[in-house]
Amino acid sequence: MKLSSLLMLSLTAGALLAGCGKNETAPAAQSAAAPAAPAKIVIGLDDNFPPMGFRNEKNELVGFDIDLAKEAAKRLGIAVEFKPIDWSAKEAELNGKRVDALWNGLTITEERRKNIGFTSAYMENHQIIVVPAASAIKTKAELAGKVIGIQDGSSAVDAVQKDPVAASFKELKKFGDNVTALMDLTTGRLDAVVLDEVVGRYYTAKKPNDYVVLDDHFGTEEYGVGTRKDDTALLAKLQKAMDEMKADGSAARISTEWFGKNIIK
Repeated sequence: MKLSSLLMLSLTAGALLAGCGKNETAPAAQSAAAPAAPAKIVIGLDDNFPPMGFRNEKNELVGFDIDLAKEAAKRLGIAVEFKPIDWSAKEAELNGKRVDALWNGLTITEERRKNIGFTSAYMENHQIIVVPAASAIKTKAELAGKVIGIQDGSSAVDAVQKDPVAASFKELKKFGDNVTALMDLTTGRLDAVVLDEVVGRYYTAKKPNDYVVLDDHFGTEEYGVGTRKDDTALLAKLQKAMDEMKADGSAARISTEWFGKNIIK
């Protein structure tokens, strides 16, 4: 009887221990579950960068990238907020978690890849040279000894500074936005402005008698959407939405509405 009792006690204790073991592993399984999708994403942009993102006459944020982002957010089933930021501090805004993504003619560069996760490119761009219509400047080489305007924090700065002709400039003057630089070009305080082609052609088309775009430029680049490098989940969702938009023609439709043709890459 004693031996039977001991055996029964041993079996009961083993069962209790096994039960405890199962209860302890449950929280671990729960914590490994995939994170819930965000209810909203905040997109940082330069709100004076037409036609990609700017304010219309009603002070509403509009633009090509605005419409692309809205379409992507709709497909993801999440709300989107557009937050104007100092574009020269865009990486600090992104990695400080004040915005979740950068979507505003953001050029993909190897230097930026160190701190930003990028989608695949959705548009090709050039850094063009705009001069007054009456200017004698016809080539990039003729910028020697001239005052050149450029947007601070833009990829145009890197593109220009890498070119040997930059050493011959009288001054490379940086501005908070391209609009102000073009205003200074009009008043004669600058000899030329280097800026993104999509922006430059948007403005020169409005004032064809005031500006001329040179054939020479400072290189070709590509635009992508940027997220924090560790936010791989959001990056993957945005990439999937963009791929779908390209495949079903939605991206082409938005491009045609803003540029008159499909320029999606």
